[in-house]
Amino acid sequence: MVAITLDYSLERRWFHAWEAAAQKPVRGRTPMPDDSIARRDFLKGASAAGASVALLTVPQTTPAKAADGPGAVKPQDGSPPAQAQGWLTLTMDEGAFFSAVADSMIPADELSPSGTDCGIPVFIDRQLAGAWGAGAKMYRAGPYHQGLPEQGYQLSLTPREFFAVGVRATNDWSRQSYGKEFDRLGPAERIAALKSMEDGSAQIVNIDPKEFFQRLLAITMEGFFSDPLYGGNRNKASWRMLGFPGLPATYADKIEEYRNKRYVAEPQSITDFS
Repeated sequence: MVAITLDYSLERRWFHAWEAAAQKPVRGRTPMPDDSIARRDFLKGASAAGASVALLTVPQTTPAKAADGPGAVKPQDGSPPAQAQGWLTLTMDEGAFFSAVADSMIPADELSPSGTDCGIPVFIDRQLAGAWGAGAKMYRAGPYHQGLPEQGYQLSLTPREFFAVGVRATNDWSRQSYGKEFDRLGPAERIAALKSMEDGSAQIVNIDPKEFFQRLLAITMEGFFSDPLYGGNRNKASWRMLGFPGLPATYADKIEEYRNKRYVAEPQSITDFS
C-alpha cells in the first residue's frame, strides 16, 4: 500500500498518492474489468465536507468565469435534456459521472461499501433537485468579479447549473485526453483525471477544474457523512466506520462511565425517531 499524505483543510481532504488499484467488483451493478479503486485511507479521520456550491448547460464557447458582461456564464436556452428513469433531475450522463466519482473517491473495501452502494449519487440528485440546487438563499444578482478564494462562490449559476456545466466540460476533456467519458475510464485513469482536476492542470474549458473538483469532493463527502434521511450514507455506513453514534446527542450521563474508554452504540438516524 502507498502512504497517503493528507491535507485536512476544509476544501482539500483527499488523497495525493496512488500507485495501485485493485480489480474488485462493485456490488449492485455490472462492473467493467477495471471498475474499482483499492483503498482510500483519506476517509479515516475525515469528518464532514465543507459547504458545496454550484452547476447546468452553457455553450461550449462560453468559459465559466466570474466576470461582468458577455463573459459571464449563462445556461443555454431551451429545455434541459430528458431525465434518466429514477433520477429526480440528473440526466443519464450526469448520473453515470457522479457514480464514477463516488466509486473512485469511496471504493468498496474493508472500511465501507462503495460510494454508489452508500447512495451518494442519490444524495446529490436530491440536493440538486431541491431548493438548494435551484440557488435558494444564494446571492446571484452580481456583479460577477473574480474573487479571492476566501470570498467563496462568485458565479451567477445555481448549484444545479454549475454541476451540469462541470460534468459536460469534464467529459469533453476526458474524451480528448483519454478517448472516452469519465465514467468509462479505468480506476487508475479516473484517479489521474481527478488529481489533474485537483491541481488545476486539467485543460477543461467552461469551468475552473480546481473549483469543480473541490465542489465534487465536498458534495461527495456530504453525501457519505450525512444523515441517511437525505439519501446518502445508506445503512449508516460511514457512521459505523467512524464509530459515530448519530442522534440523539444526549450522552451527558455516559461521560464519566466512558471517560478514556471507547463508546460503542448502534448509530441512530433522524428516520429512527420519525
